[in-house]
Amino acid sequence: MTDETPYTVPKEPGRWRALSLAALMHVLLFTFLWIGVRWQNDTPATIEAEVWSPDQREAAPTPVPQKEPEPEPKPVVKEAPPPKPVPKVEEPPVVKPDIALEQEKKRKAEEKKRHEEELRKEQEDKKRKEEEQRKEKEKKRLEEERLAKLKEQEEAKQLEKQKAEKAEKAKKEAAEKKRKQEEADAKMLAKMREEDMRRITGGVTGSGGAGQQERSQGGRADAGYMQKIAARIKSNTVFNVPFDLAGNPPVEYVVELLPDGSLRGMPQKVKSSNVPGFDDAVLRAIEKSQPFPRDAKTGTVPSRLTISHRPKDQ
Repeated sequence: MTDETPYTVPKEPGRWRALSLAALMHVLLFTFLWIGVRWQNDTPATIEAEVWSPDQREAAPTPVPQKEPEPEPKPVVKEAPPPKPVPKVEEPPVVKPDIALEQEKKRKAEEKKRHEEELRKEQEDKKRKEEEQRKEKEKKRLEEERLAKLKEQEEAKQLEKQKAEKAEKAKKEAAEKKRKQEEADAKMLAKMREEDMRRITGGVTGSGGAGQQERSQGGRADAGYMQKIAARIKSNTVFNVPFDLAGNPPVEYVVELLPDGSLRGMPQKVKSSNVPGFDDAVLRAIEKSQPFPRDAKTGTVPSRLTISHRPKDQ
């Protein structure tokens, strides 16, 4: 496709010569008119002469100046209108085939480049919009995950709270049940002790060593003997006392003994120190301390002992 150029009128031959002749004619016409008007406006020259005579004569009257004739009006000469300028006609440039092909190639290359630039911009805009949409979706997903995680954490906290409440309730119920059981056991042991004391104080009579031995076993143990038993149990007690333990609460066990000093059944706890670990440690120490020694004064082993031990005394 070739470039279209506007049509131009070709130059006329002899253009400058015609303009020169027209200018010359205008100059001549202007000179002729100027000379004609100047000639009609010239004032006629007057000559004055005085004649002298020796004879006296009367002076001649002063001549009256004559009125100069009015100048005729100048003829109005209409100037011919200036000739219209002849439009300049430019010759159309001669386009060579090689140059036209080169221009066409250049134009096509520019169009191709412009088209590629537009496609590139469209792709960049599309890619940018897709990236913005992806970021928006990712942001929304992260927000949903965060909310879901917060919800899970809240549910977990509620579940842990419920579990802790249930555990605390079960612990309190177990402690209350244990306390009631211990109270029942203590009452039962106290009742058994009272029955034994009534039986012992009622007097069990007999002759020889057997009767005397029975009375020794049922009697109250000597204070020195009880200190010896307490020291033995204390040495076998293994327990780390908590540093924040309030007070020094004792634990009490009632121990039934055989004549050889071994335990007759399990020791019965009649009072707790409210420190379960210490209560168990004292129970193990009592079991480990058997067989108990004989009382040096009586030469026998008491049939029943009440052992009391405090955690901070060890």
